[in-house]
Amino acid sequence: MVVDDELKLRELLREYFQQAGFSIRTVATGEAALADLDRAPVDLVILDWMLPDMEGLEVTRRIRQRGKIPIIMLTARAEEADRVVGLEMGADDYVVKPFSPRELLARVKAVLRRAGEEDGPSAKLKIGPFLLDEAARELYLDGRLLELTAMEFNLIAYLLHHPRRVFSRIELLRALAGNSYAVFPRTIDAHIKKLRQKLEPDLKHPRYLITVHSVGYKLVIPPETPSS
Repeated sequence: MVVDDELKLRELLREYFQQAGFSIRTVATGEAALADLDRAPVDLVILDWMLPDMEGLEVTRRIRQRGKIPIIMLTARAEEADRVVGLEMGADDYVVKPFSPRELLARVKAVLRRAGEEDGPSAKLKIGPFLLDEAARELYLDGRLLELTAMEFNLIAYLLHHPRRVFSRIELLRALAGNSYAVFPRTIDAHIKKLRQKLEPDLKHPRYLITVHSVGYKLVIPPETPSS
């Protein structure tokens, strides 16, 4: 689904993505997008930041209440702080206007690949209090299913496969997205912050996602406390 109030842009993307083999729906407002999603699901949303009825950030928040649909945000805001806000609100990627349809298509394919729309791993991984089901793209902590965005899931899954190993921010970005994702360190910081809000019992004293100062992050699995 493409959500943008520019008719020419919607028509351009419709034609381009249909030629690339995608089924595409387009709407002009946030409310129309939310109503359309209630009628029928989509695999990915391309969402403009500035819409006539509400900001794309609010649409992102409401989509996140509905599930894990990947979101690519279109924005004329080139400042790093603005892009980080979008990521923190739940966007999986962003494209700065003006952009080429070819670039956007590459981003869409990359996000869908990361979200498991293409062939992916099927094994379950049990480590400490975590149960990772990559086929279902589900993560459980102490038996509780966590609601994660596509990028959050990919990040924690990668760390769970490499516990205790320290990764720099750039290493994590490249491992998750290769060269298709614009690289700036605070991208990972934003996702780590959101993950901590969902994983950590005490945000001031994280027990799982640990910051290694001047280097990056690592995942720690605390030893289980013997039952008495």
